[in-house]
Amino acid sequence: MKECPQMAQKRKTAGRSSNGTRPPSKRGKLDLARPHPNAQQSEDFGIVLREFYPPEMSNERCLAYTDGTLERPIETLQRAYEETADQRRAIRANSAVVHWFKCDLRLHDNRALRMAYQTAKEHNIPLIGLYILSLQDLTAHLLSPARVDLILRTLHQLKRDLSELDIPLYMEMQETRKNIPQRIVELCRQWGANHVYANLEYEVDELRRDARLVRLCAKNAIKFETAHDACVVPPGQVASQQGKQYAVYSPWYRKWLDHLNKNRDCLELSEEPGSNPGEARKQFKELFDSDVPAAPENKQLSGEEKKHLGQLYPAGEHEALRRLEAFLEEKVRAYAEARNMVCGQTTSILSPYFSSGLLSARTAVEYSRRANKGSLQHGDLGLVGWISEVAWREFYKHVLVHWPFVCMNKCFKPEFTNLEWEYDEDKFNAWCEGKTGFPIVDAAMRQVKQDKWMHNRTRMVVASFLSKDLLIDWRRGERYFMENLIDGDFASNHGGWGFGSSTGVDPQPYFRIFNPLRQSERFDPDGESIRKWVPELCEIKGSAIHEPYARGAGAIAEKNGYPRPMVDHSKSRGQALHRYKRV
Repeated sequence: MKECPQMAQKRKTAGRSSNGTRPPSKRGKLDLARPHPNAQQSEDFGIVLREFYPPEMSNERCLAYTDGTLERPIETLQRAYEETADQRRAIRANSAVVHWFKCDLRLHDNRALRMAYQTAKEHNIPLIGLYILSLQDLTAHLLSPARVDLILRTLHQLKRDLSELDIPLYMEMQETRKNIPQRIVELCRQWGANHVYANLEYEVDELRRDARLVRLCAKNAIKFETAHDACVVPPGQVASQQGKQYAVYSPWYRKWLDHLNKNRDCLELSEEPGSNPGEARKQFKELFDSDVPAAPENKQLSGEEKKHLGQLYPAGEHEALRRLEAFLEEKVRAYAEARNMVCGQTTSILSPYFSSGLLSARTAVEYSRRANKGSLQHGDLGLVGWISEVAWREFYKHVLVHWPFVCMNKCFKPEFTNLEWEYDEDKFNAWCEGKTGFPIVDAAMRQVKQDKWMHNRTRMVVASFLSKDLLIDWRRGERYFMENLIDGDFASNHGGWGFGSSTGVDPQPYFRIFNPLRQSERFDPDGESIRKWVPELCEIKGSAIHEPYARGAGAIAEKNGYPRPMVDHSKSRGQALHRYKRV
């Protein structure tokens, strides 16, 4: 794992105690272990899952991560590599090499897989693929049944693709997630593998787990190597002139483009592995018979849902690449003008494939660059806009690495945790069910229930509505999205909710409050999306579709059981401004 330059500098200049904290003088005598005053409220409303995590942390603890008093998980991993360097250097190849698949279920442009294959080829020993389905992680990380289904369907395809190369894919379930590092060591011993490769995931739990695995592997004479694969540019390498992580997208994006133009190797796509260099069919015959795990009971879909989602989102990297190529050939030229329109399919709908690692961001950007005659920021506006949208996903991952508390039920601006939020279950359920009386909100929420996906524009609309019209704690909406969307990526989901609730990395102030009616008229002008998802209103003609009770279509709406608006937007806006301003 290559260390980020500014992180390396911090490590040289900042002392650290054995427990991962820097000298306490920075934070004085604050009790950083003390929970936030409203911790019980966030727990009772289903925001903090106490089965897996401690109570909501205080705002002071967030600041301790920001100023460096507390060690970031990426630094914990870096330290594990530094302190085991001599042990790992002495390790030699044995009977096999293992690639541990995580959120990288593909052969095309998979950096750690390529590293594993090269090591196996160099020593003429078999390469083994490993996948572990962690039941606790599925629940703790809020993966939706739809996303779990896509992952399991993809594993079937991945197993076939690897088998054609004589590479086995061994799969198993682990009930308890803390046992995974030890289980990987046990499997390596069983197979005689002294090398394990994996791509990094940037969430807190995953970085800390990998840091433990580095040390445990080194102790057992196994070399665990990781690669930066999820981002085109590794976190920490796009910094301001002062060496700081950007908290605003626009300057970050300019620097990101500049970095890519100066470091074209970032966009080099890794080759797929060739045939297994060792005699895997002879040495590890039984591994080829490994079955894809079944979805646990709490992550299962009905037969009808499986069929519907299987048609909407076919599994695997081949479909991901097909969709990317089709989008670049057929739709991207109109992307700049049409991408915000919620009626019709104006976007790529590649997010499910990005989120589960069936398609790399690097491939998407590089294919787009080639289609744009070699340029990342000039030329076709649709292609330039598409590259920028892919970069947003990466920006949020960079933010997550630098401010890890956003992965711990806190917002980037932790002071907004103190806002006087509402915790009204009835109103929240009405929002979830698409029965708010605001047609554009209800259409979007019903789309999630059926298709497990939502247009980015309406994601912003419904997030603003929940947090600023209903004043319900946005973190409950964040959880709902993760538990229902097929493309639930934590960094992007958190970033989007931070934007919609004005609590995230966003230069726009809290008084930006989306007007649902204006958003509906502008981005679904003919009401096409509303008529599709809210059949109670499909008889309504013209612009009355956007607010039937105020535009003379109330009789139709009422006859068909469509509710009146649950709030007055202008009054809710005033109340939200008052509460946000107090914070």
